[in-house]
Amino acid sequence: MKDQLDAKCLIEELGAAARAAAAELAFAPAEAKEAALRAAADLVWERRNEIIAANGEDMAYGANKGLSPAMMDRLMLDEARIEGICAGLRAVAGQKDPVGDVIAEWDMPSGLHIQRVRTPLGVIGVIYESRPNVTADAGALCLKSGNAVILRGGSESFHSSRAIHGCLVDGLKAAGLPEAAIQLVPTRDRAAVAEMLKAVAYIDVIVPRGGKGLVGLVQAEARVPVFAHLEGICHVYADGAADLEKARKVVLNAKTRRTGICGAMECLLIDRAFYEQHGAVLIEDLLAAGVEVRAAGALAEIPGTVPAQPDDFGREYLDSICAATLVDGVEGAIAHIRAYSSSHTEAILTEDDATAATFFERVDSAILMRNASTQFADGGEFGMGAEIGIATGKLHARGPVGAEQLTSFKYVVVGDGTVRP
Repeated sequence: MKDQLDAKCLIEELGAAARAAAAELAFAPAEAKEAALRAAADLVWERRNEIIAANGEDMAYGANKGLSPAMMDRLMLDEARIEGICAGLRAVAGQKDPVGDVIAEWDMPSGLHIQRVRTPLGVIGVIYESRPNVTADAGALCLKSGNAVILRGGSESFHSSRAIHGCLVDGLKAAGLPEAAIQLVPTRDRAAVAEMLKAVAYIDVIVPRGGKGLVGLVQAEARVPVFAHLEGICHVYADGAADLEKARKVVLNAKTRRTGICGAMECLLIDRAFYEQHGAVLIEDLLAAGVEVRAAGALAEIPGTVPAQPDDFGREYLDSICAATLVDGVEGAIAHIRAYSSSHTEAILTEDDATAATFFERVDSAILMRNASTQFADGGEFGMGAEIGIATGKLHARGPVGAEQLTSFKYVVVGDGTVRP
């Protein structure tokens, strides 16, 4: 009971500070927000050795906890990844400020001039697992969009997140912005998560970023509105009209570049026409790269594969494992995706424009790709600088959630002594 009371008091304290900061950020100059993010990027780079040392503590914690190699990869920071964090902060800093943007405007016969103007959401709560770079990405995007944010990182990334957060706070100070604009929950206690989900007086929206367990918990228990970032059960469909070399390159990259990210391919669909023409080459490439292929039907006869079980489809592995099956044309691929997809990202490999158009028209996932790796399902790769997550729902935001997606709008109506008859 004491832990619950302590967690409640902590979230109320953070929430009240965030509310006050959000009120200031709503009209903060774009130049100040940009300066804060550029200063933070400089500090992250200057303190990279401290951040890597902090990450070493987290890596030891993760190893003792028995995290999978893919999860350890998500957790790990080195100089190259820190350079990527800095680049992301600078990219967000350099983007056009969305706050105050006039989305649309029109005149009415009554004499009213009406504008729809972009405005911050207010206070955003971000709950995430493992990946410490989310601390920088989420903090930057919320600040850019004029929102205060309360970050609750995973227990595995506790030290790394604190080190990165310190750079963000010092960037805010340097730019004269409220320090409470970006706050990090300073405890591993899970009771703090439960209190965030109930904090309707302080938090306007919750963004969960993690596995099915975390997102499911948030969706089930949150009283605050949620931007769902569900599993990345990403499919790649090799059509009968696919170019062989393009298909080999894309399939291998989609699965093996980084197996622990939500944009990794989890299921390979091969058109029977492709298989009859090119044989087992796509499966053999995956096996040669060390991927465990859980294959169904005729594909299960390929040496080195593992016979697929029913629950191997519609599953996010986040590991060097994928499911594979044959389908009958694009209609078969679409039917399989509708049955098993999490509505995250799907790709078609084809040289046939009509087939690609059918796929794009009939598949209703947040991101659809043609002849490109699903590993591009990332806000940075979409030109957003970074992302706070990939929203798989259909309300408010969908796909990569960048600064613009973290805003709402208000109507500004101007008259000239105008009255309604």
